[in-house]
Amino acid sequence: MACLALLDRKKYFDENLFLLGIQGDDNLQSMIVGTVMRKIKSRTWKKQRYFRLQEDCMTIWYKSKKAGNAHSTFSVGDVEAVREGHQSEVLMSIADDFPPDRCFTLVFRGRRGNLDLVADSAEEAQAWIKGLRKLIENLENMGQSEKLDQWICDWFKKADKNKDGRMNFKEVQDLLKMMNVDMNEHHSGTLEDDEFVHFYKMLTQREDVLRVFQEYSGDGQKLSLQDLEDFLREQQLECEGVEQHALDLIERYEPSETAKMFHAMSIDGFLMYLSSPEGSIFNPNKRNIFQDMNQPLCHYFISSSHNTYLLEDQLRGQSSVEGYIQALKRGCRCVEVDCWDGPNCEPVVYHGHTFTSKILFKDVVIAVGNYAFKVSEYPIILSIENHCSVEQQKVMAQHLNQILGDKLLKTTLDGKIPIGLPSPEDLKGKILLKGKKIGGLEERLNGVEQDSLTVEVSDEDEVADIEEDNHRNDSFRFFQFFLLFLQKSKPRLSKELSDCVVYCKSVHFCSFKHSRIHSKFYEISSFTESKARKLMRETGAEFVCHNARQLTRIYPSGLRTDSSNFNPQDMWNAGCQIVALNFQTAGVEMDLNDGLFSQNGRCGYVLKPDFMRSPDKGFDPENSPNHETHQPLSLCIQVISGQQLPKVNIKEGSIVDPLVRVEIHGVPQDQARQETRYIENNGFNPVWYDTLNFTIHIPDLALVRFVVEDYDKTSKNDFVGQYTLPFSCIQQGYRHIHLLSKDGTSIPPSSLFVHIRVTELT
Repeated sequence: MACLALLDRKKYFDENLFLLGIQGDDNLQSMIVGTVMRKIKSRTWKKQRYFRLQEDCMTIWYKSKKAGNAHSTFSVGDVEAVREGHQSEVLMSIADDFPPDRCFTLVFRGRRGNLDLVADSAEEAQAWIKGLRKLIENLENMGQSEKLDQWICDWFKKADKNKDGRMNFKEVQDLLKMMNVDMNEHHSGTLEDDEFVHFYKMLTQREDVLRVFQEYSGDGQKLSLQDLEDFLREQQLECEGVEQHALDLIERYEPSETAKMFHAMSIDGFLMYLSSPEGSIFNPNKRNIFQDMNQPLCHYFISSSHNTYLLEDQLRGQSSVEGYIQALKRGCRCVEVDCWDGPNCEPVVYHGHTFTSKILFKDVVIAVGNYAFKVSEYPIILSIENHCSVEQQKVMAQHLNQILGDKLLKTTLDGKIPIGLPSPEDLKGKILLKGKKIGGLEERLNGVEQDSLTVEVSDEDEVADIEEDNHRNDSFRFFQFFLLFLQKSKPRLSKELSDCVVYCKSVHFCSFKHSRIHSKFYEISSFTESKARKLMRETGAEFVCHNARQLTRIYPSGLRTDSSNFNPQDMWNAGCQIVALNFQTAGVEMDLNDGLFSQNGRCGYVLKPDFMRSPDKGFDPENSPNHETHQPLSLCIQVISGQQLPKVNIKEGSIVDPLVRVEIHGVPQDQARQETRYIENNGFNPVWYDTLNFTIHIPDLALVRFVVEDYDKTSKNDFVGQYTLPFSCIQQGYRHIHLLSKDGTSIPPSSLFVHIRVTELT
């Protein structure tokens, strides 16, 4: 079969350069020419590499002169951020060798390690820093149709094996398989040399959207202003300012100037609107901070991390300040710091009694100080797990005070004895220490000194946790006795470190009755996951009442040596605020965490429902449907189609057989899951039109998770993508769901197209 001129690469790239605003940009032109820079992996590993931006302006190519033809590439789309100067552990370690104006770090999405580079001059470093930032910004500002164009172009490049800009039949077949399209001889016979445009339209046309468009179009060719208003009212359930909104949509998304002039929308404009953030399942009004931020801290769910310093498992994993940076960039507001005595009287952070690597406490505090308020201005809680001697505790206090300065909260906000916890709004820009404290706020503010010899420093007791989690399991006896052997008598608390604790004094939990009578509002107790579940089963309503008055922290069992996570939903159902998860471990638990905190400006604080904020409401998560304040709702989801799903099986010729599962996570009575049928051999544009129905009893606590899997009848289905959001943030009508990877990063242009209806049950 003759070669098919499916892509004129030079023409495409010239147009791409123009679209991306690259022509005339000196920084990007310099990147295209290329630069020799040092790639740094450690103090001793510093090797020169030749880097250049490829002609597609989306790929960075680099190679070693000594490595022959060997080279590596990465996509600009994989780069999350560019940091200038010594802003990584590796570059900090060689700070004496290279000035900061020649150094920069590329931070990749997901769990790929950073790339640390040193240019030969500050000018060359700036060209790459500014050029990469511009490319990243251009990518982030792309519309869905542009992302689709880029996605198809990327696949064309991969399929064009000999790089001649033309593809023979075999290359076309391989291309379509890579794009999850099943192509047989019949299909291939329809392609002719001059039919690339037709072929492209065949790949990108959306019959599912066209069907909706024609249902509301008076002439089948366009949506008049009235047609669009009818669609917005009847399907998208908009009721206020609909005419003006329709005009705004036409102005923003309609590509035809003629259609704009007649206040009409074409099918292309309609698809652009439905693919935009306004057409997303997530209500844009819930993306910004919309909740009351003036309630006491205990009235909020707080995004919280466990073993924040770890990048891997808690037995042999690497400890790194990068763990804190990544968690804070994801909106985390409570990070954990496990502190132990280090050499030269410098405290270190690592997972004690394990083989995890160690980092300096001082470097952790620097990282927290630098990144605490880049994503959210609301308060950070440093949860200190203190195993240090009194001498090194004093060093910890010194670092906290000197590095954090005014950011560290050292006394009550007005210097007076408070009657309740302050609000996130009151504590903007402040870092709070959570840990043991000598005496209470009252004694401190009244000038009464307490004896530090009466206070133990550590908040958690790993041996007790393991014993409680596995009291019937003899296989863990050895581990238990091993920890008992290592655990020496606990050191006492230094006054200097105690003085850094104000509103988050760690105390041992006795009982809910004891807490009601004796506990102070600023006292916080920590529970292992099994202890929390036991309290929920036995005294759920009391647990909710306790959490209406005080903060509670829940952390994973010490037996989770692989740093796996428990289901946080169970803990949120009881009103627990600080539900600490291993952020470094991907999975459904982190999907739920990301989903809950995707609302309210991703600020890391979500206001609890009103029935969980008052001690007298009597809400019991284990028996929630009987609670009188709730009206059950019906959720009807029609899963219509999927678009450009990623390949998950690297086997040659393998094509995704996708199915969609919808999961409801909430109180026990709301937990549910349903699936569509699977579509054989089509990950490019599968169509289902399957309807799934759910009953939601407590909508304020419900999360909805959409999961796409590659069906396999002989083994476990492979994960393809997911998206999780609060039920309260769902927009009804025809909506797109832009899928995320297992790591929680976007995978454009992959999406689902659905129709949503929520009605009250009578």
